[in-house]
Amino acid sequence: MNNMIFRSLVLFLGIFLVGVSFAFAAELKPRKVGPKDKCAVCGMFVAKYPDFAAQIQFRDGSTFHFDGTKDMFKYYLNLSRYAPGKKTTDITAVLVTNYYDLTMVDGLPAYYVMGSDVFGPMGRELVPFVKEAQAREFLRDHKGKSIIRFRDVTPALLKQLD
Repeated sequence: MNNMIFRSLVLFLGIFLVGVSFAFAAELKPRKVGPKDKCAVCGMFVAKYPDFAAQIQFRDGSTFHFDGTKDMFKYYLNLSRYAPGKKTTDITAVLVTNYYDLTMVDGLPAYYVMGSDVFGPMGRELVPFVKEAQAREFLRDHKGKSIIRFRDVTPALLKQLD
């Protein structure tokens, strides 16, 4: 009986996450970074680093830009500090730059390579990929340590990159 309840719960959570992912996908329209847009975490000019840019869009129409995924995750995981009054439920899109083709993609289902020899504007970075096969290839080619998913990123993990 407990196994059946557990499986039902896992199935429900899976369906819920797919639904949330589709809700985010409907809103995925990257906003152009202007020459004066600064990273919401470190203050660097984002337009100087388009190969690593990320952004978070909110239901109220506001968009926050980041010079890399590491700073985007710092912001996301500490909204009360960086965006008082906003909640993760107010977010309509999380976009990251896919490493190989430099297009902005949905950051929620992306694969992130950690510990590679490729550095972003703020040093060690979580390098995003839309496809797992690309992440695995990059991991091999650039001495990466691991591939993680959005849900796996924690403040403790980010401290390892600083």
